[in-house]
Amino acid sequence: MGHPHSTDTRELNVMTEPSGDVRTLVELVAKSLVDTPDEVFVEKFDDDVIELEVAESDVGKVIGRQGRTARALRALLSAAGHRAHKRYTLEIIE
Repeated sequence: MGHPHSTDTRELNVMTEPSGDVRTLVELVAKSLVDTPDEVFVEKFDDDVIELEVAESDVGKVIGRQGRTARALRALLSAAGHRAHKRYTLEIIE
């Protein structure tokens, strides 16, 4: 059994790489929010657009009440982008 605060290696790499893999970051966060993580797909495009696709039944969980969860995800992307000197756009698709 692992340490209660242990983090898997992928998560650590996302946080420590200077540019960071924002696609992986969004995917890890989204999968932890939804009921069907197998249906979470994240694609990063050249123009720094991140598309997050989740099951129809999970869209509400990713958006959150009054869009709070989506806003938090975008804030996370903004912070990650700040380190890489990029502006990412998150699009949530059902």
